[in-house]
Amino acid sequence: MRKLMLAGTVAVASLAGTSGLQAQDRIEIGTLTCEVAGGTGFIFGSSKSLDCVFERAEGPDERYRGSINKFGIDIGATTRGVMVWGVLAPTSNLPNGVLNGTYGGVSGEATVGLGVGANALIGGSSRSIVLQPLSVSGQEGLNIAVGVAELRLTDSY
Repeated sequence: MRKLMLAGTVAVASLAGTSGLQAQDRIEIGTLTCEVAGGTGFIFGSSKSLDCVFERAEGPDERYRGSINKFGIDIGATTRGVMVWGVLAPTSNLPNGVLNGTYGGVSGEATVGLGVGANALIGGSSRSIVLQPLSVSGQEGLNIAVGVAELRLTDSY
């Protein structure tokens, strides 16, 4: 089990270092904070629901619902968690609902008690939005997950 947790921690650390490359030529337009439902990983993947708030740097907050799906190794169970991303875009002049869409990227996470995760994702309108991790996911349980993540967001107006 220790070797498995060490491998997960190394994977998370390597993923966190790659997110800066994807954020070139973009400006931060706000933060996206999502409450993540708990769940159980089923070796080949998992799916968890999200309730999110997009706090724009300029303009009113927006609410989103969605899901995060992981395809790859995902073993264990967790309770709830919170993820916070910096939202990067080519311009700050964007319409409401700009985060609607599907995002993809590589995901890594290791949890023993209170866990950490790194999830840099690209998607949205013409794949022009980058969600760069600002705060690790604080979740409770015993879990290790490494694989491809897909995040789907829909505004809840």
